Amino acid sequence: MPTYMVERILPGATMASVEALREAAGVSCQAFAAKGRPVSYLRSVFTPGDSRCRCLFEAASADLVRELNESAQLPYNRIVLALDLGPFEEGPARSSSHTDEGET
Repeated sequence: MPTYMVERILPGATMASVEALREAAGVSCQAFAAKGRPVSYLRSVFTPGDSRCRCLFEAASADLVRELNESAQLPYNRIVLALDLGPFEEGPARSSSHTDEGET
């Protein structure tokens, strides 16, 4: 399922207010899933010096993520498709799904 980033510009936000937004997003995801409209809240990154919070969701479409945020009355500035690369893992480089010419 695609991942979408919801960017929120939140002047004056505190950790408590960002935590409340995170909780509301999680509850809304549960409500949508109960109605057969799965949206998963993955995580958020809050940069207080920037007054920005970026939240990742998995959903079938950006429209579904937008609808979820609007129904929960969560402020947002934009919703974009994102590639969640996951955490860095040390060790040997992982193989890609293709091979270069000459390799078998």
